Amino acid sequence: MIATISGQVQSTQANSLVVDCAGVGYLLHVTPQTSTNAKVGQSIQLHTRLIVREDSMTLYGFDDSESAELFDAVTGVSGIGPKSGLAIIAALTSEQIGAAVDSEDDGVFRSVPGIGPKTAKLLVVSLAGRIRSTGSARGSSVSEELVSALVGLGYSEKVAATAIKEALTMTQEKPAALRLALAIISGKP
Repeated sequence: MIATISGQVQSTQANSLVVDCAGVGYLLHVTPQTSTNAKVGQSIQLHTRLIVREDSMTLYGFDDSESAELFDAVTGVSGIGPKSGLAIIAALTSEQIGAAVDSEDDGVFRSVPGIGPKTAKLLVVSLAGRIRSTGSARGSSVSEELVSALVGLGYSEKVAATAIKEALTMTQEKPAALRLALAIISGKP
């Protein structure tokens, strides 16, 4: 995986940059803001995500690690590809995304070109529990681990997050919290 690219900007277009890194020009797909801020000849460092498809390998570049993590979270939603993910990151700030997820307001995502009502609802539901109100992706925590375990058992992210939140108010031990959450979900606390 290519985590960062450092080099000199060779060329810019509306949604991409070519960055010369040790004599190799890398094409990076970026937000229009990143492309506008980059000047030819300028030194730049971008956090990257490499998307490998059957017929292509595409690099996406981000100004900071928070944006790259947000891109990971958004593209982790079923039906959201890297181009749509980049469009979401370009149109909305991390705070707007976090607030929309917290308030379950899918209208924020519908304002992004190419995102319809069903996809917007899916984004809100899928990102719940994975995005903080500040917009950044959550770090590894007990709560996240337990929610992930319940999702792995087939429960929805929202149901799992609600049950884990309630269970963690009663105990901080992982095994006990997981048992409590399962009891809460089944209606037998």
